[in-house]
Amino acid sequence: MATKRVGARTLRFGEPPAVQSWAAVVGKREGEGPLGNRFDRIHRDTLLGEKSWEKAESRMQSEALTLALEKAGVESDDVDVIYAGDLMNQCIATSFGMRSFGRPLIGLYGACSTMAEGLMSASMAIDGGFADTAAALTSSHFASAERQYRTPLEYGAQRTPTAQWTATASGAALLHAKLSGGRSSEPRVTYALPGRIVDLGIKDANNMGAAMAPAAADTLLALFRDTGTTPADYDLVVTGDLGVVGFDLLRALLKREGVEPGVSMNDCGLLLFDREREDVHAGASGCGCSAAVLCAMLLPELERGRLKRIVFAGTGALLSPTSSMQGESIPGICHAVVIEAGEGAGAQC
Repeated sequence: MATKRVGARTLRFGEPPAVQSWAAVVGKREGEGPLGNRFDRIHRDTLLGEKSWEKAESRMQSEALTLALEKAGVESDDVDVIYAGDLMNQCIATSFGMRSFGRPLIGLYGACSTMAEGLMSASMAIDGGFADTAAALTSSHFASAERQYRTPLEYGAQRTPTAQWTATASGAALLHAKLSGGRSSEPRVTYALPGRIVDLGIKDANNMGAAMAPAAADTLLALFRDTGTTPADYDLVVTGDLGVVGFDLLRALLKREGVEPGVSMNDCGLLLFDREREDVHAGASGCGCSAAVLCAMLLPELERGRLKRIVFAGTGALLSPTSSMQGESIPGICHAVVIEAGEGAGAQC
């Protein structure tokens, strides 16, 4: 059997799946940020008309997938499998948000790395011949995450300078086998690298960027080594989401290993909000952060041909309220996918 592995850990897709459509749904604060005019839908009410923040998050997921399906002109019955997850206990935003679609669901939990994990899993299913069309999506909500991981908003706790602001957002991407047709401008997922857990003993839940940075360095170094590339070989190497503290640490870790980060590196946690104008401390976080940046900014730029080749490296802090209360450290993980512009990118713009 021919292997699809390059080097020690990287996967190379023989028939790179294409990203057929995408959509991003966000809250009020996200809509007021630098990417505000790129989102498909902005909700001014953080409850989205629902009775709880958790129900609002489920609705965001449902809306994001519905919009992606409408853009592609396909019905939900055409989706062979959905890969989705969120931050809440037992991934309830996903299970309740997806129940009306009636499609096979593979629930994922990678914390803020979930969108990259979903893209990788969907691409593996399609390239392996197990699906023709698959969806990858995730979400987060500031209020539901604060209630679960830290303190309820009513408590009015002081946020530390290293803390990040959980995005109220959802992003969905629809992938299909390139052989099934589609636009020549559709971005393609060409490589993926599953992350491994890296834990250097960080215990501060208000400094998750520091907990995730070592995992991001581990994954990116493995990808560069396996593929014989450097950050300079990509238009953008974007993590999601380390924030300012974790991103600075990542750059330092790469330099220590002899890899020059260069100007092509950025972080979704630094792209979603304007840190000078919006009081988000160290930047954005949450599953929905990288998903919304991917679907509102990165995939459109690839389709327009303004970006040719990117690394999308989702980073996750794998803690829970239980593990934190028991004094455990915060394991980090980072999954990466390489996405390249289609042959006809930019032709229709």
